[in-house]
Amino acid sequence: MFLRRPLIAVLCVAGMAGLGVYAWRANSAPPAPVQAAAQGAGGGGGSGTAQSVLVEVAPVAARTIVDDVAAVGTLVSNQSVVLHPEVAGRVAAIRFRDGSAVRGGSVLIELDSAVQRAELQQAKAELMLADANARRAEDLFSSKFVSSSARDEAASRLEVARASVALAQARLERTRVRAPFDGIVGIRKVNVGDYVKDSDTLINIEDIATLKLDFRLPEVYLGRLAPGQALEVTSDVVPGVTFPAVVDAIDPLVDAEGRAVLLRARLSNGEGRLRPGVFARVKVLVDRREDVLLVPETALIPASGQAQFVYRIEDGHARRVEIKTGIRRAAEVEVVHGLASGDRIVIAGQLKLRDGAPVSVARPVAASH
Repeated sequence: MFLRRPLIAVLCVAGMAGLGVYAWRANSAPPAPVQAAAQGAGGGGGSGTAQSVLVEVAPVAARTIVDDVAAVGTLVSNQSVVLHPEVAGRVAAIRFRDGSAVRGGSVLIELDSAVQRAELQQAKAELMLADANARRAEDLFSSKFVSSSARDEAASRLEVARASVALAQARLERTRVRAPFDGIVGIRKVNVGDYVKDSDTLINIEDIATLKLDFRLPEVYLGRLAPGQALEVTSDVVPGVTFPAVVDAIDPLVDAEGRAVLLRARLSNGEGRLRPGVFARVKVLVDRREDVLLVPETALIPASGQAQFVYRIEDGHARRVEIKTGIRRAAEVEVVHGLASGDRIVIAGQLKLRDGAPVSVARPVAASH
């Protein structure tokens, strides 16, 4: 019994020593996946493809562009007038409906004209008498019964009678308020039976088949403006619709305080979708250029000072090219100097590039259907 206890102790010590050796080997040896990854990385380290930079490219496009300048203005009627009576009187009849279209020359409002009609009838009666006396005097003069002075006096009274009729007719006409041109009448300010004076407002009439647009542009554009020049007009009243217009007139006087020139445009409004007084935006087309080189804004990298450059792809390498730019619009920039149409330039990934670095071009992702 006493011999077994040392044996058990020896076996325990040996077992603990074996566990220690196993644990040391397990901790000192790297896992198989890590070794494999390390071998894979080491095997590809000398490859030239791994050193290239993945980039996105785009071609330099040559397109036609139109230079324009934006402004704002207010639409006004082609013709607009507020009608007043020429004589005082009582409103006898209203010949239109508010907001309706009227023809030029049509009677809109009639004032009481009883007195004027009576005066006209009297003048016509006197004319008839004067005409008969003049014919009688002419016959008597032919028969040598009256002198030439008597004949002339009768002829003079005839002319006076004719003038009286014309005067009475004019006075009667002044009791009628007519439309001076084709247009749309507004909302009337009077009713039948109202007594109006010659200074009272009756109705406004607007010619809106054609509208005018007054706006201002900086004086620097004066040399690029001319009557007949095309422009585009938009308004929040008709969203999404562009109305073509032309420059109708240019004010010869430039505003000395604002350094701006006043222009008047004209646009067709046959459908009546726009109205006078509406706020409008105008885009003046000042120039049209062909074969303008355009690149995405993302391709540009600023350098020291005013310089800018892009990376052009040449034989699988990125070449740094300094460029001169022009106008900017719709996330694109005009290239004035440094590139040619069809050149491929880097538009993404250029921050990791250096001049002459090898590159690999990423293929564009196909659109999903």
